[in-house]
Amino acid sequence: MVVGLVVAVGAFSYITRPASAPSESVQVGTELPETDNEVSSSALFRISQDESQVEFNINEVLRGEDKKVIGTTSEVGGDIRVNLDDYSKSEIGKIRINARTLETDSDKRNGAISRVILRSEEFEFIEFQPTSISGLPAGSNSEAPINFKVTGDLTIVETTRPITFNVSVTSMVDDKLIGEGVATINYKDFDLTIPEVTFVASVEDEVLLKINFVANKVN
Repeated sequence: MVVGLVVAVGAFSYITRPASAPSESVQVGTELPETDNEVSSSALFRISQDESQVEFNINEVLRGEDKKVIGTTSEVGGDIRVNLDDYSKSEIGKIRINARTLETDSDKRNGAISRVILRSEEFEFIEFQPTSISGLPAGSNSEAPINFKVTGDLTIVETTRPITFNVSVTSMVDDKLIGEGVATINYKDFDLTIPEVTFVASVEDEVLLKINFVANKVN
């Protein structure tokens, strides 16, 4: 009994203790390669960690009450190249999120998410690699908001699945791009397992993903 208690306490301490600090900048590896286009025909924007936020929403029944769990982090990086002559030829590079930095309203839940569900000690980053953009207007006369879709490969832990974000750029002034992207996934599609605990009766399969981004022009 004593041994079992010690093991249980040790496992609980491992799950609930804070995640390790980020090992490197979330921007590493997301830079778009240089283009042969003339400088005047495109502008490069880089997502700002100080002004952006990634969020997930998932519904659960906690101690008999419906609860929406919201997890957030500002540790998101990526590049956007806007073709100033033809918006439809614009590019979005890899988007990278540090899974260790996701936080909810519960330290215990944060530990479970980081160490058990996302295994962020080993798989520190969640990555989205865009493969196509649809719905961007041709030409350069459109004013915000500009609504379009970005399809790509989302990698969480060891599983990659195609998903599509609905994106809206709400402002394009003062050398900034401001907008948001929204997508819905099923966490089981990514082979994720949520540990069972007595006070959580159920957890929905669907997870809402959001990114509210500010990208600043790179000179």
